[in-house]
Amino acid sequence: MSIAMAIAPHLPYLRRFARALTGSQPGGDAYVAASLEAIIADPALFDDSLDPRVATYQVLLGIWDSVDINRHVDTTEMPYERNLEAMTPRARQAFLLTTVEGFDAAQAATILKTDDAEISALLDEAGREIASQVATSVMIIEDEPLIAMDIEVLVEGLGHDVAGIARTHSEAVKLAHETNPGLILADIQLADGSSGLEAVNELLNELDVPVIFITAYPERLLTGERPEPAFLVTKPFEPEVVKAVISQALFFDTRAGKSSKVAAAG
Repeated sequence: MSIAMAIAPHLPYLRRFARALTGSQPGGDAYVAASLEAIIADPALFDDSLDPRVATYQVLLGIWDSVDINRHVDTTEMPYERNLEAMTPRARQAFLLTTVEGFDAAQAATILKTDDAEISALLDEAGREIASQVATSVMIIEDEPLIAMDIEVLVEGLGHDVAGIARTHSEAVKLAHETNPGLILADIQLADGSSGLEAVNELLNELDVPVIFITAYPERLLTGERPEPAFLVTKPFEPEVVKAVISQALFFDTRAGKSSKVAAAG
């Protein structure tokens, strides 16, 4: 397969990534054009031993590091764009690669020509930078004390406050009314047999707040037949995954709202 054929399917996503990096369509498209021109001039820049998508992004970020076309993010139309503007470039790259483009940590490390440890550090940095802009109060709905404590440590490590921990549906509703949290982390199966899903949907009648479900039963939510959550973490979870999803939810300033209530599995 020719390099052109290998790259072609990935160009729309590469443009999306470049536009997010620069904060503008002209700036992003200029980097993509410069990357393609560089590959034409020197095909060896495209590492054909890699997955073609990984190799394509790797070339673009190599150009980003060597050619100052438009490194300033200057788009302020949406909250997430303002959040992006305040992030340091390297952390921004790692964050966008993993959360927007869907690369795993190993792929992101290959694209950035680094290792998993630096990717983890960059994502932590991105999370802290996001928290410095949108630090909020987080309510945890979780009936297992050790898991609740682990989540509490993760949340506070990112710079957010913990509004409290609820173990049942009724505790969750009461706590939310008392604290008005800016983010909810919820299990779907609670201590007294009540449902965290039902508690969240009740709260979304009154609150406009992003919700992350952390559950050992993802199949109850991911049916393809009902409204599904935007943010879902499966137990047992990796701490880095939870931190990344928290940062992602706040980065995009997503609001669940009444229209985004998740239907209970029957």
